[in-house]
Amino acid sequence: MLIVVNVFAIIAAILYYNQKIRPEPLMLGSCIWVCMMISIWFILPYTIYRKSATFKDSYNIFITDAGIRLENEHGHVMWPWDTFSKFYESPHFIHLYFDEKSFFLVPKETLTDDIKHELRGILKERIGS
Repeated sequence: MLIVVNVFAIIAAILYYNQKIRPEPLMLGSCIWVCMMISIWFILPYTIYRKSATFKDSYNIFITDAGIRLENEHGHVMWPWDTFSKFYESPHFIHLYFDEKSFFLVPKETLTDDIKHELRGILKERIGS
């Protein structure tokens, strides 16, 4: 849908520039595009994050010799090292991949530089990249 709206807006802009159409189709395409972007970037994430308790909980992660343990006040899960296939580090997260399509994100905002460096070493040793 997003591609169709963008193509419509671009074609309308080209046709308007060549004076083949009136400004209404261009304005319609622009309004639809702005509405879609607002809903995708702001409204949809806000409604999803506000309703789900998962995004409101606080989690603790523990790195052990046996694997990675994630816990909160509702329970815990333990992933042995061999369940991870690889890891990837982005500017704000460490992505721990189970397979090609599923991964777990570890936010780096609360980690100090020393802990980040130590965590990189452990992940390279246990998982590899």
